[in-house]
Amino acid sequence: MNIKRREFMTGLAALTTVAATPEPNTSVAASGRSYKYLGRVNGYVEHRIIEPGRTVEKIETFTRGPVGVVRITTNDGKEGTGQISTFEPDISATILHRHLASQVVGKDPANIDSIVDRCIEANYKFPWSFVCRALAGIDTALWDLYGKIKGKPVYELLGSKKTSILAYGSSMRRDISPEDEAERLVRLRDSHGFRAFKIRIGQVNGHDGDASPGRTERLIPTVRKAVGNEVKLLVDANSAYTPPKAIEVGRLLEKYNVCHFEEPCPYWELEWTAEVAEALQVPVAGGEQDNDLAQWRRMIRMNAVDIVQPDLCYIGGLTRALRVAQMACQANKPVVPHSANLSMVTLFALHLLAAIPNAGPYVEFSIEGNDSLNQMFYRPRLEVKDGSVKIPQRPGWGVEIDSEWLKSANYQKSERPA
Repeated sequence: MNIKRREFMTGLAALTTVAATPEPNTSVAASGRSYKYLGRVNGYVEHRIIEPGRTVEKIETFTRGPVGVVRITTNDGKEGTGQISTFEPDISATILHRHLASQVVGKDPANIDSIVDRCIEANYKFPWSFVCRALAGIDTALWDLYGKIKGKPVYELLGSKKTSILAYGSSMRRDISPEDEAERLVRLRDSHGFRAFKIRIGQVNGHDGDASPGRTERLIPTVRKAVGNEVKLLVDANSAYTPPKAIEVGRLLEKYNVCHFEEPCPYWELEWTAEVAEALQVPVAGGEQDNDLAQWRRMIRMNAVDIVQPDLCYIGGLTRALRVAQMACQANKPVVPHSANLSMVTLFALHLLAAIPNAGPYVEFSIEGNDSLNQMFYRPRLEVKDGSVKIPQRPGWGVEIDSEWLKSANYQKSERPA
């Protein structure tokens, strides 16, 4: 039975509203219209997790390969650890020390909303990507600091008691035959209990092309037949199509009961994606690349997507991702974060999903074995058992960075003058 888009949206209407308090950075014009600033919603809650009174003394970065780690130290010796977005982390680390550190060092770490906003405002000449990728390291280190001060995991700081999340196995490959893709998904279904998988269709920025002739048309039925009707099937087009082609492909997805059609059109063409979402019954997902919170507001308002997919490391950290989740909640849209590798971004996504009322059913969990991203630098490792991932229970993000990895990484430091 096909997923019906209208039924999908109606079913989300019961989602609860995120807790609310005044939004200090919203101005009201004479007309009475409110102006939401940097992704805030009506009644936005400024995060107040720890008592004020400390100062950030030092920010350190450690980069190696595609991974960058950030460590923040306060004047009383407390530490928090986070992660810059993966890929080109050396560039992000340079941006952090040259353009963001001065907005953080010497400031009170209790005021995370103002720190995050100041890092964006101070860099208005440089929107958005590498600024937000660097900011993710600062923001996630501050949340880890909060957890360690309070002795609680991050998701508990946000009021949740949920300890595990269902996972969908996420394939990253287009260089694999439909038959071989189906075979490995069946193997993972049986060994790890996955109840959902995402596969890649089309070609990245493909101008209606495919990775190989006819691959998508063979892949969908082949995988569906192999994994069975009880397994949820998601697909990712990575900006492959114009609207007519996306709609054509979407009809095929509907036939095989696909429940998630991700990034069908070039993601910057919001009107194209909205046209596809309006035409199809299969829910359209997107947003992983987007880091401008005003763009997120437009995307949600125009119903360009049915499923909202912020990447915590691309968007600038947990604080800004929570703002997107709140915007989505008010529009009755679920959040399924993008976390397409097994660096700390999957860990961050777990905490977010545990804490928000409009969490989608699954966390994205890569099935690829890239050792440079495959949790080789932190412990405990994340694992899928019986289809679920347990959230680490220690304070903060609940993990420790490997000391030998830190020693081998390129090191930079910004600190408060003596």
